[in-house]
Amino acid sequence: MRAKFFACISLLIAMVCVTVPAAATSGLIQLRDGSQLHGEIISMVKGTLKAKASFSQGDPIPITWSEVTGLTTTSSITLVLKNGVTLQGIAQPGEPGTIQLATDLIQVTIPVLVETVVAINPPEKKPVTYKGNINFGGSITSGNSDLKQGNFFGELVIRGDILRLSFIGRWNYSEDSGSIITRNTFGNVKLDFFVTKRFYLFTSALFEQDTFQDIQLRTSISGGPGYQFIMPGDLSSPYLHDMELDGEIGLGFFNEDFKVAADQQNFTGRWAANLDWPVTSEVTIFHQHQGFPSLEDFTDFYITSQQGIRIKIMGNFTTGFQLNWRYDNTPSTGKKASDFQYLLNLGYSFKS
Repeated sequence: MRAKFFACISLLIAMVCVTVPAAATSGLIQLRDGSQLHGEIISMVKGTLKAKASFSQGDPIPITWSEVTGLTTTSSITLVLKNGVTLQGIAQPGEPGTIQLATDLIQVTIPVLVETVVAINPPEKKPVTYKGNINFGGSITSGNSDLKQGNFFGELVIRGDILRLSFIGRWNYSEDSGSIITRNTFGNVKLDFFVTKRFYLFTSALFEQDTFQDIQLRTSISGGPGYQFIMPGDLSSPYLHDMELDGEIGLGFFNEDFKVAADQQNFTGRWAANLDWPVTSEVTIFHQHQGFPSLEDFTDFYITSQQGIRIKIMGNFTTGFQLNWRYDNTPSTGKKASDFQYLLNLGYSFKS
C-alpha cells in the first residue's frame, strides 16, 4: 500500500507541462528617458531584460525592466504576466507603458501593461524542481565535564506545476557523564495540490517524540486550503525578489501517546505559515510554524516553530543560527509548557 502511495505521488509530480521558449527576435526597445535601442531581444527574467544592440558584437546588454516603456518586434515573443497568463505574439507600437501584442492564436491585438510583464522568452521550464538543505551541529567535552551533544535539521521541497511535496526532519541528542539529558525527534511531510497559481489544497502529517516531555509519539493528520501570498518575482526589490510566503488553515486529528500520563486524542484546527527569504545569494532568512487548537477544549493547543538564518561560506556550504520553539498548553504532569532550543550549525544547501 505504501509503495502504491509513493508511486502515485511520483506519477502526479511527473504530470506537468513543459514550456518551450521562443527564439530571440529583432526589435526596438523604448526606455523611460526617451532613448531607443535597436537590436535583438533575447529574454527578460528577474527584472532584467537582455538585448543585443544591432551595432554590437559583444555580450548582451542588461537593461532594468522598470526603465522600459515599450517594445516593438519583427517576430513572435512570449510574455509571462504577473497573474500567470502566458501570451505569445508580435509586439507592435503602443502608448508609453503599454505593449500592443498581436497574438498568434486569435489574431487580435491585446494591450499589455509593461509593469505586468514578469518574463519575456523565459528559459525552458523544468518539469520538476527541488531545493533543500541539511545541517549538523555537535560538541564533545571531556575532563572536568563529560558532555556530548549532537543535532540534525534537514528539509526538502520538490515542486512540479501542480504539486509540491515537502519534508522536514530534525533530531537532537545530548548526554552528561553517560546519562541522556536530551533526546527528541520531529518529522513533517506535506503534499500541496495547486488549484490555481496561488491557491492550493494540502494534506499534512506530523510526527514527534521527546523523552523528557513524556511524549512517546505525537502525531497529527490534517488537511485544508492554503494560499501563496508572495511568490518569487512578485516584489521588484533585489532584496525581496526571491521571497516566498504562504499560509494555511485546516482541520485534523491530533494524538498524544504519553509514556506516563494518560493518552490524549482530539479533533483540532490547524494554521501554518512558511517564509523563505533569500535576502541575497549568500543570506537566507526562514520561518516555519504550525498551530493546533483543539476543537473539543479551547484551552488546549499546541504550537511548534523553527526560524533562523543561513549564510553561505563556500560554494553551497553554509553556517547558520536556528531557534526552535514548542509550546504545549496542557503538558504532561510535572513538565513545562514551553521548550526553546538555540542551534549553531554547519550545513549544505542545494537546488535544481
